[in-house]
Amino acid sequence: MPPTPSNSISLKTAALISGFCLLVMVIAAPIAEMYAYPKLVVSGNLSDTVQNLSTQKGLFLICIMGYLLTFVLDIVVAWSLHLFLKPVNAEGSLLTAWFRVVYTVVAFVALLNLVSVYRMLHAPTGFLLDNESNNLQIAHYLNAFKSQWQFGFVFFSLHLILLGYLAVKSSYIPKLFGILLIVNGLGYLVNTLKPFLFPTVNISFVSFTFLGEIVFMFWLLIKGWRVKWDG
Repeated sequence: MPPTPSNSISLKTAALISGFCLLVMVIAAPIAEMYAYPKLVVSGNLSDTVQNLSTQKGLFLICIMGYLLTFVLDIVVAWSLHLFLKPVNAEGSLLTAWFRVVYTVVAFVALLNLVSVYRMLHAPTGFLLDNESNNLQIAHYLNAFKSQWQFGFVFFSLHLILLGYLAVKSSYIPKLFGILLIVNGLGYLVNTLKPFLFPTVNISFVSFTFLGEIVFMFWLLIKGWRVKWDG
């Protein structure tokens, strides 16, 4: 019988875990990033931002928990995809997983900035909102959250590029999905490095590359769990 990715985890199980976790992330991440965060943080208006963060405690918690759930599941996906692609190249799949883990660690560190803001505003010994220095500190935390998280996408992009490479090399994943993952990773890399290398260049076209992982997620849930490795 052909070897499986693990003594206890089959290709089927690894695919289902990966696909399901990615599906939950597709729901949780937009709730935090595209719904809650924009409602709380008003671009260019610090006073309104602080007011929102202090008065909309529930929404602020939803925002933090949405990010937290997404990052926790990133760790699970790194592990399950490692098992799913281990038959292709054990060392390569492990390296691929580690790049996602490093990205997630950076994301967790970034998230601590939002936790610090929450504690400043809602801890029993919270700071006064009319204190300008405290408001500036909040602005610093918010900027640090975004900049640190965005920097972490360098590692996430490398994860996707290697994931796509392994998918192309595999005998049980359609090569198209591997190519889409590589393009997805290159899109993240270009977008992350833009402020440093070409800040004035319009690269809005890269937004079309960010569907690779979502397409791969649907394949894992619909077809991926039925693959058989013929090593």
